[in-house]
Amino acid sequence: MAKLYFSYAAMNAGKSTILLQAAHNYQERGMQTLLYTSSLYAQMDNRSICSRIGLTAAAELYDRNDDLFEQIKQGSERGPLHCIFVDEAQFLTKAQVWQLARVTDRLGLPVMCYGLRTDFVGNLFEGSRELLAIADVLREVRTICECGSKATMVARMDEAGNILTQGDQVAIGKSVYTSLCRKHWEEYTGRWPCANGDSPKFGFNDTPGGNENTGGDDARPDNRGVAAQ
Repeated sequence: MAKLYFSYAAMNAGKSTILLQAAHNYQERGMQTLLYTSSLYAQMDNRSICSRIGLTAAAELYDRNDDLFEQIKQGSERGPLHCIFVDEAQFLTKAQVWQLARVTDRLGLPVMCYGLRTDFVGNLFEGSRELLAIADVLREVRTICECGSKATMVARMDEAGNILTQGDQVAIGKSVYTSLCRKHWEEYTGRWPCANGDSPKFGFNDTPGGNENTGGDDARPDNRGVAAQ
């Protein structure tokens, strides 16, 4: 029986790598897949899904106005489809999550969504909220904080490493992010005093590759990247 899956994580947990590996598993067995990613990345990624370890695959772009059920239905009528993959699923609308659920329920196709759960101020994204509510299977992709604990939160910073707590929810290619555990996220965003009383700051000049997203998908504490949160 086909199911709607949602694999969620904080930044730099390797979600896109897992998606591309799963899609490859289908393809090497002769099965046809359809990959989607958000049109918010159109200028950055040129209609593709890219992982930080260098894997890439062509993808269809979706925006808030697309009817994904109709698109996938038409695609299935042109030829057999075996699985649908959606990257950056946090940017789906509530309606689009239900459209993907109908792909599973009405067309009998598994749909595998990958995305962030919360933004840099700890709020759920629209797509993530609805997926958490109605997906058949929820999977957490884990990464770690600088302290070694499981990271569940995302912090946004300026290029000097100062923590930001205001701004648009989506800032493609304009900000730097890191993943933190809840304890350190609360301290670093000023919700709870830091133990030493200092304002936290990350020194990106000391990090190989600066603030570019060049780290591997190995969940090291110093993984930081430019992305949309």
